[in-house]
Amino acid sequence: MTEDPELSFCIVNTGQRELLLRGLDAVARERAALPFATEVLVLDNASEDGSAEAARGHPAVTDVLALAERHGKAENDSTLLRRARGRYALLLNEDSELLPGATAALHAALEADPRAAVAGGTLLRPDGTPQPSAWRFPTVRSALAAAVLLHARNVQSTGDAVREVDWVQSAAMLVRRRAASQVGGLDPRFFVYSDEVDFAKRLRDAGWRALYVPSATAYHHEQLSTDAVPERRIVEFSRNRDLYLQLHHGPGAARAVRWLTALPYAARTIAALVLPGHDPRRYRRHVTATLRPGRGEGIREAAEAFNRRRRERRGDVPADAVSHG
Repeated sequence: MTEDPELSFCIVNTGQRELLLRGLDAVARERAALPFATEVLVLDNASEDGSAEAARGHPAVTDVLALAERHGKAENDSTLLRRARGRYALLLNEDSELLPGATAALHAALEADPRAAVAGGTLLRPDGTPQPSAWRFPTVRSALAAAVLLHARNVQSTGDAVREVDWVQSAAMLVRRRAASQVGGLDPRFFVYSDEVDFAKRLRDAGWRALYVPSATAYHHEQLSTDAVPERRIVEFSRNRDLYLQLHHGPGAARAVRWLTALPYAARTIAALVLPGHDPRRYRRHVTATLRPGRGEGIREAAEAFNRRRRERRGDVPADAVSHG
């Protein structure tokens, strides 16, 4: 009989084949060093670059779920959490590359704290510099701190010891599956961005906590748009931040945060008119998307358009059709 895994590596991929393979190589190294059984699940989010086939051929991969249409990050992570067999699930983006010992450090932190539901570590940019990976929950107070240029106070990924934080980034986040099941997983209303914030808040409200584990390190290659004004990402980020505030703090707090967030972007827009190397259009788009989060086309709309094109090409195959590897 096959031993039940202690931990499931859960990777969502959307059209980043080379980064996916690089990340899977890192997962293979992690698996070889762990003293317990693991499995590796890859959910391919309707990519068209051969990612699903490449994942099926990788020796570290246990199973591949290849979606016929694109779904949001929160929905995909929840799908993997339900399918996983491990007590713990390590959620990874395709652009996350674990460094040696990261999995063991995250696992040890949750094992040592039975009330901790999630743990995240240090994320490095491709050049090796650390990027913030744990923050305070979005509130009027945290928005006010950012508005008066005290945004560093909202960053909690500091220090050399394991510490409790409000929320950690889901690019490399270990989840206690029992806790995730208790709160119903990640909310699919968050297509991408703020999904892990809402998840951590609901876990906190249910009596769980989140941990920052600085010794658990991963590269986060973060393949962002190269456009001067990444329109869809700005729109999606703004609308989901607003959704989080509406759900957890009400419309009054959401309105206050819109204005407090727009003000520093407005100041940056003005400064960018005279400072070299800055594009005022990008800051201006942040202002308009923040103040009017219900307007504009985000990543969700781009996925919906992608799905429509795929349906037309394949003759309207049902939206929930999937293939398994």
